[in-house]
Amino acid sequence: MRKFDSITKYYALRAPEYEQIYYRDIPAKRKELAGEAERLKKLVAGKSVFDLACGTGYWTAVICQTAREVVASDISAEMISEARTKEYVCQPDFVRADLYELPFKGATFDILTLGFWFSHEPKQNYCEFFRMLKTLVRREGLIWMIDNNPPAEGPKYRSVGTDDYGNNYRQRFLDSGEEFAILKNYFTSRGLREMFSPEFAIESIIFNECYWSVVLKDKAAPGNPATYNLSMG
Repeated sequence: MRKFDSITKYYALRAPEYEQIYYRDIPAKRKELAGEAERLKKLVAGKSVFDLACGTGYWTAVICQTAREVVASDISAEMISEARTKEYVCQPDFVRADLYELPFKGATFDILTLGFWFSHEPKQNYCEFFRMLKTLVRREGLIWMIDNNPPAEGPKYRSVGTDDYGNNYRQRFLDSGEEFAILKNYFTSRGLREMFSPEFAIESIIFNECYWSVVLKDKAAPGNPATYNLSMG
């Protein structure tokens, strides 16, 4: 298994407390997340979905409300254990696997979903990462991602440096007080468009104060060019 070092350890330890990020009493965050959940339920309705890096299953549970079938994967046994405690409308199949060593062959799913992982993916891996995503969906399949902007985290955490590839590292604390420095990149709406457009047709970009989301399609699929839906930024 390919390791992400401090991130892997951090999320294994954080699994029991991870979902605090969704339930903080910040109205703007809650409104944006609720809106994205409604859009996601419409997107996956009746579809075969692969929820990559599923974590504690927060978005898996949303997906399972309307999807036909769901496979959810994460590298962390602790995260999957938390995810298994939830009740689901459509029971997902959970698979523990590294996202670069998945046990699937060929384009299998209608939609791939990826919540709050892309900001941890090293920039030097993007070409390989994008190729991997494309192999997991059918020819006209879609890829949905959501991630956060700095206002979602507030002023508590600070950046602690960058590496030779321009990856940002951000301070994190567990409830115990243990401190980590994890890879965490942030993007502008223009930066997202410029980054994804060489590889994908962009079905939509929603860029709000706290969160952004995209829906992508392989440019090799028929029915393109892309259209852009920028809510702000």
